[in-house]
Amino acid sequence: MRIFKVVFLSLIIGFFFSCDNKDGDHQIDVTLLQLNDVYEIAPLSGGKEAGMARVETVHKQLLAENPNTFMFMAGDFLNPSLIGTLKYKGEKIKGKQMIEVMNAMNFDLVTFGNHEFDLKEKELQKRLNESNFSWTTANAFHKIDSITGPFYTEQNGIKSFIPESYIIKAKDSDGTTLKIGVFSVVLPVNNPDYVQYKEVFESAQKAHDLLKKETDIVIGMTHLAIEDDKKLAKLLPDVPLIIGGHEHFNMLVPVGNTNIAKADANARTVYIHKLHFDKKTKKASITSTLKPIDDQIKADPEVDKIVNKWQVILNNKVSEVVSSPNEVIYVAKTPLDGRETTIRSEQTNLGKMIAKAMQVATKADCAFFNGGSVRIDDQIHDNITAVDLFRALPYGGAVFTIDVKGDFLKKILDFGKESKGKGAYLQRADADWDAEKNQWVIAGKPLDLAKKYNVAITDFLLTGYDIPFLTHENKNVLKVHEPAPDKDAFDVRKALIVYLKSLDKK
Repeated sequence: MRIFKVVFLSLIIGFFFSCDNKDGDHQIDVTLLQLNDVYEIAPLSGGKEAGMARVETVHKQLLAENPNTFMFMAGDFLNPSLIGTLKYKGEKIKGKQMIEVMNAMNFDLVTFGNHEFDLKEKELQKRLNESNFSWTTANAFHKIDSITGPFYTEQNGIKSFIPESYIIKAKDSDGTTLKIGVFSVVLPVNNPDYVQYKEVFESAQKAHDLLKKETDIVIGMTHLAIEDDKKLAKLLPDVPLIIGGHEHFNMLVPVGNTNIAKADANARTVYIHKLHFDKKTKKASITSTLKPIDDQIKADPEVDKIVNKWQVILNNKVSEVVSSPNEVIYVAKTPLDGRETTIRSEQTNLGKMIAKAMQVATKADCAFFNGGSVRIDDQIHDNITAVDLFRALPYGGAVFTIDVKGDFLKKILDFGKESKGKGAYLQRADADWDAEKNQWVIAGKPLDLAKKYNVAITDFLLTGYDIPFLTHENKNVLKVHEPAPDKDAFDVRKALIVYLKSLDKK
């Protein structure tokens, strides 16, 4: 009887203790897996780094360690990509490959980057409808005529509007629960007619304040320039973590009590944030680890199968121009810079290399092309294949030469220099600006306004889209020389490949 009383008393005490302590030990651990600015699903650098199938292996390992693992994409994943420019079953792919891969990976939450709005309205809506993961944004809205509202996904005839903020719910084995509020904003640099932006900082503040009332902790997921992320961290000092995108190189920047984290573009690295939260003290600690994604990580079979399907489509297209798409043709010890912000504003090593290849292929006096034709928005390095170069120049195009007088050449070069920050900014070879003497120098000599020059340009430049007065019809274009189909200059990408191979032999 005494034993029965002791056991009964223990059960009663345990019952009342469990009722009073319904949140277990009041402590909970959550893992946040961060990606940002991912345009390519397959490994890069000759297979040495990156690859979404490898990321999924890491994701599954983290889930095995802690079921409260959540995967985020901080914008820029639908565009640009080489695969996205191709047609599949009669229509442009435009990010379809990425959605299929991300669905298989079971992403939890994503936000818009500026490149999502490169897509046409109908293209973006298709990608939204195909996605099985959640989206959020506090400042980018869908504009239809004069009416502005949230973007939405539509499946089986049911519309689900994209919320201005998002709440993640976690629960551990002892019953401790946690609500993590996530707000998100994107920089308003891409302005198609169907997008309406609200002010970045006001939108973030509003979403943050609403989440504070409903959650245990609030974090940010942004697609902003780092300077704006820093301003946001100062504006919202209680936010311990901002999962960021837009810059393409990794960083972990402390601002007060906030850490701003950005991984390397194209999943060369991912950030793993381990969050420990004490519900009694309301204190959080976060440990952030940058993890390289390389050939030491096995590819997840399910995701790898999807990646390979799309790679076959891609390789078949590239093979129309070069016979060995994945052959390493050049080793770049210094990264070749094709980032949008630089290629459209200054002479980069990649831009000069492309222009030089055009000049060599045509034996022209100088060469130039519009920086906006480089669509990789990334740096490429180490083992470079034909596919990497096609990623940089997805639209290709023939290399023409034109005969022009020096005065007209100066007008073209001046226009390109004044277009800094725009797609019309010219990347050049043997056409240099001497700032001290305030003059153009062609092949080492001052530009002669009266001299006739033979200039290599891409066929796109003769359309007048980027430089309005540069067209076939302009009488100042004295003659246009088109390349023969069997010449390297028939495709700027082939000219670049031949040129890089010649460098590698020297």
